[in-house]
Amino acid sequence: MKKFSTAALLLALASAANGFAATGDNGTISPRCAFLPNAPDQHKVVRGDTLWDISGKFLQHPWCWPQVWGLNRDQIRDPHWIYPGQIVYFDRASGRLRLGNAVGSASGMPTVKLSPQVRTEGLGQDAIPAIPSSVIEPFLSQPLIVSENELKNVPRIMATDEGRVILGKNDKAYVRGDLQSGTSFQVFRPGIPLKDPSTGKVIGYEAAYLGTVKLEREAKSPDEAHVFRVVTVKEEMGIGDRLMPVPPTPILNYMPHPPEANVDARIVSVYGGVSQAGQNQIVTVNRGSKDGLDTGTVLELYRFGQVVSDRTDDSGFFSFSSWGRKKVKLPDTQYGSLFVFRVFDNISYGLVMQVTDSVQIGDVARSPD
Repeated sequence: MKKFSTAALLLALASAANGFAATGDNGTISPRCAFLPNAPDQHKVVRGDTLWDISGKFLQHPWCWPQVWGLNRDQIRDPHWIYPGQIVYFDRASGRLRLGNAVGSASGMPTVKLSPQVRTEGLGQDAIPAIPSSVIEPFLSQPLIVSENELKNVPRIMATDEGRVILGKNDKAYVRGDLQSGTSFQVFRPGIPLKDPSTGKVIGYEAAYLGTVKLEREAKSPDEAHVFRVVTVKEEMGIGDRLMPVPPTPILNYMPHPPEANVDARIVSVYGGVSQAGQNQIVTVNRGSKDGLDTGTVLELYRFGQVVSDRTDDSGFFSFSSWGRKKVKLPDTQYGSLFVFRVFDNISYGLVMQVTDSVQIGDVARSPD
């Protein structure tokens, strides 16, 4: 898994510190990417840090990295590494930030070597992640979002060895269906349908991940069953459960960026079947790759403003009665951010980042202003 670029962070912070605000792609100052008025003089990178956390110590909105960097999308997608022990310095006199290791200077400000550092031992093992990646790693290959058409065509377990009701590790499973040359499969059970909060239409099914199986003997004829061996078991699996090919191990870079086109999404579900989510929990939204979302997209979370009666008359006096009063919608309230890390056609999974309120089904997730 790729991590944050040392050179990119240097460029980001050094260019953004000028005027204590970040410049956008067109060179204009973005007030959303301003520096914190109480930004520290320095921060030493330690184990447990994330780049989101470090950026949050200096910037009002950590997701502003692409605007702060002034780098193109290809550079953002090809990050290198940043390690514990490096220090981010804030030179307030010159309005610059530096990244490196202090060697001292007569002026009292540390002199920092700006050239990239080459590491040949433990490459990647000590690098800090961009976000708390351990939270989302189990979700990179599971659970599954499947469409109704996919459910009709995927292979299924039709019998078990010796009539077992529940399959365990190393048990045999007999499968019917087109394997499409696959040999390793995830076993899943179709879950409840996911409905678009805006339209009420079913846009997919969140399938419960049960484990994995591996092909042991392929069927010799259309009337014969394939023989599989159970490799791992997370939950009980048995007759009627479905198979999907194990996806390749993703090599992802978790660089946050706003969507290229305007996105106005809604929260569809909270993983685990609950109605509310907090920080570092997983939710789904009703937008996917067809809507321009990709890995690393950042959306802002909003609660719909209530529609209330204006109980002040034309003279400005308050009235307790709302009868006949004009209805006025209060502004939507922005309360957090969402980091999209897995994208399907019409649905995406997102990690809830810092929030000041609980995330609820039906809340808005839209492009940053």
